[in-house]
Amino acid sequence: MLRALLCAALLAMPAAAQAEKLANKLFGGKEEGSAQPAMPIGSYAKGCAAGLVELPETGPSWQAMRLSRHRNWGHPDMVAFLIDLSQQAQKIGWKGLYIGDISQPRGGPMMSGHASHQIGLDADIWQLMPKSLTLTRSQREEISSVAVRSADQKSVTSYWSKKHHLLLKTAASDPRVDRIFVAAAVKIEMCKSATPDDTKWLQKIRPIEGHDTHFHVRLKCPKGAKLCETQTPSVSELSKGGNGCDETLTWWVTDYLNPPKPTKKPKDPAPRKRHPREYTMADLPNQCKDVLASP
Repeated sequence: MLRALLCAALLAMPAAAQAEKLANKLFGGKEEGSAQPAMPIGSYAKGCAAGLVELPETGPSWQAMRLSRHRNWGHPDMVAFLIDLSQQAQKIGWKGLYIGDISQPRGGPMMSGHASHQIGLDADIWQLMPKSLTLTRSQREEISSVAVRSADQKSVTSYWSKKHHLLLKTAASDPRVDRIFVAAAVKIEMCKSATPDDTKWLQKIRPIEGHDTHFHVRLKCPKGAKLCETQTPSVSELSKGGNGCDETLTWWVTDYLNPPKPTKKPKDPAPRKRHPREYTMADLPNQCKDVLASP
């Protein structure tokens, strides 16, 4: 009888009370960074961040977009990088940069969108070249970026320019950067003019879906960040001193866009992988509890 009563009580519990245990609800409700030394905790897609700082909404060379999301917070290294890159962008013909999502005030899983962006070291930069750096908050909600790859995913659009190439080269050449995610068509286009001198930075440009209107910069774990999980190289050509172009051109154009017919009986589908939006605090590093509890 007691067990039945307990089960009934749990079933009657409001959905909001049950959902409160989800990590994205807890981190999404924080309005300020934690009063702690800056520290990325865990991995880019499973973690949180202490001591994040806010990228000012507007500066002389940038504007933070979609302010209603409250995701213009990052590790001090990321905020410094974005300001530096926006200033360099002006030197190569951009009016400045439109900065998309970085992280929530204390990082962690988000209520919508990204699986990563959890430790303050990821940032999205719009491919739209700004005409104005005085957009109002409401204008920043209404304006959209532009797609730099075609509908068939094989080529860039007329929005792509030499200035886009130079901006990506500038970003990838920064020693703080670990990798940059772009639409595959962008990597393919950049590979067409690649030279041996481009290898060191071009290998950081990685093709991935969902990056048609922006590019995604990921910084390395800062020096001394002992709670930050460093990524291992993901391009096989790195050990050979390659730039990823052969791998990109072969795999994307053949195997991805025109997949070969299976010759063997397909294996049973792998178990569904949980999305970070389903994580509870038990899934995150223990230090994330302190981040939430900090003033």
